[in-house]
Amino acid sequence: MEHELPSWIKARAFLTALARDTRANTMAMMAMALIPLAGMVGGGLDISRMYIVKTRLQHACDAGALAGRKAMGGGTWTQTVGGVANYPRVMAEKFFEGNYDRNAYGATGITRSFSESAGKVTGSASATVPMTLMRIFGKTRETLTVSCDAEMRLPNTDVMFVLDTTGSMNETPSGDNKTKIAGLKLAVKCFYQIIARLDVADADCEGDEPSGGTGNQVQIRFGFVPYATNVNVGRLLKTEWLANSWYYQSREVASISSNWGSWHDVGWMNCSSIPANTATVEYRTTSTYYGSCYVQRRTKAVTWRYDRLSKDISGLKNGTGWNASFTQPIGDGGGDKTIAWDGCIEERETVKATGYDPIPSGAKDLDIDLVPSSDATRWGAALPGLLYTRRSTRNSGTGDWDRTAVTTESNYTNSSAYYCPTEAKKMQAWPDPGPFAAYVNSLTPSGNTYHDIGLLWGARLMSPTGLFASENATTPQGAEIERHLIFMTDGDTNTSSSDYNAYGVPWFDRRQTDSTTQSSLDQQVDLRFAALCTAVKNKQITLWVISFGTVSSDTVTRLQDCASSGRYFSASNSAQLQATFKSIADQISQLRLTR
Repeated sequence: MEHELPSWIKARAFLTALARDTRANTMAMMAMALIPLAGMVGGGLDISRMYIVKTRLQHACDAGALAGRKAMGGGTWTQTVGGVANYPRVMAEKFFEGNYDRNAYGATGITRSFSESAGKVTGSASATVPMTLMRIFGKTRETLTVSCDAEMRLPNTDVMFVLDTTGSMNETPSGDNKTKIAGLKLAVKCFYQIIARLDVADADCEGDEPSGGTGNQVQIRFGFVPYATNVNVGRLLKTEWLANSWYYQSREVASISSNWGSWHDVGWMNCSSIPANTATVEYRTTSTYYGSCYVQRRTKAVTWRYDRLSKDISGLKNGTGWNASFTQPIGDGGGDKTIAWDGCIEERETVKATGYDPIPSGAKDLDIDLVPSSDATRWGAALPGLLYTRRSTRNSGTGDWDRTAVTTESNYTNSSAYYCPTEAKKMQAWPDPGPFAAYVNSLTPSGNTYHDIGLLWGARLMSPTGLFASENATTPQGAEIERHLIFMTDGDTNTSSSDYNAYGVPWFDRRQTDSTTQSSLDQQVDLRFAALCTAVKNKQITLWVISFGTVSSDTVTRLQDCASSGRYFSASNSAQLQATFKSIADQISQLRLTR
């Protein structure tokens, strides 16, 4: 009887025979290879889809962060705009949705969220992507997450405000609720809030108040040149840049009589306050009463010479600093007179020309960067106390002025018009909004409109290659600086031959033109202004120009030509002026993705 083999022996024999027989093995091997091959192909397809979904998700997140930060502007994340609460967040979410198709690629569970901290908008988004062939290996879905953020980040930035503070800035535009100067002060403070991201306490700006500042990674500086008939820049200069002597329409003693005149009553005064006697004036006491003295005075006749005279003004200098005043022997009777200096200047050497394109080499006054090295390139101090408009015995007008030298015993007066605005400020950081606001609040309108002198000194104080190159060329760390000059005026050029301006008294001095008509003087200012506009732009300074209120069509054209391309604005009232400054601030700021 034949016995059946055990099953394990049969199986071993079958496999041994199969191993030796290669016929039809290909099909079996292919069937076994299909499993890893399907994993590879399916994995590639699923990974490609995941990549596309994540890329789209990232783009949408970036778009949302940028839109939210842009909508935030200089305000806050929770501000209400156009009746929409939390407007920046709403805009961020809308831009996310606009850049991501929720029905594409089968992704589900899509989430997005945006928040803000210290001016930076941060976002995150996620989506779940279902797997296809990867399901074979038990991988049914994959959750993808992305993050993004954006902030308004300035480069190192200098902003120079050249601001018209002439008398017309005291006016209130038709339909406005504040004077022009009040509107300007508010607009400048709100500009500062946007750029510096610091709240100015006394400024009610559009939107909520910012906070946090710009950090220590960027240098932000502001400078000011308020201008009218002149500019107040003298004490910002090195003492060696101011001349030791200067020509003024003044007077000097020609001779003194050898005889005393009669005694005249002065009246009762404190005995300790009686002036000292001089070579031309004597005082005597005729009676006393408990510390008071009855005083009489007599004088020797003084003959004066009135002319354009050189005066020693070195007494203004105190080493590397400045004195507030000095004395000159030009007081009535020949005594000393205290000559005070408020900081306004007279311009250095210039030429009389009918065109300034190109600027003549002799016009040292129009050279933005020329550092003084001689009397021709130094400045003088504007000193109305030294001025005597000869044959003038009243307080205003040119009707009795005499340009020829005069020798007389008469005591003439100074009837020229003099205005010196608030002291200018060099480029500097203003990390505390309090001093910034206090300075802006100090601006006081007065005087006529000389656009050229304002623009000239705005450029000088911020130029990277001029008087203050060591402070302006780069940051202390050697980094580059972007420069913006904002020039704002409320009107046409308005000069007068009787103004004591940066070129003396035009009726007498005639340094720019021999004509003393207003039209000729206005033309000189306009020609020099146009030349300076070109010079400023050639220094890679972005020149923003704003006209405020009603100006003539000729002035509009002149201001448009002055501005850098696309940088001219007009505003008819305070609300528009604030919006204009805000627009400029937003354009100066640069929105960048930080991740």
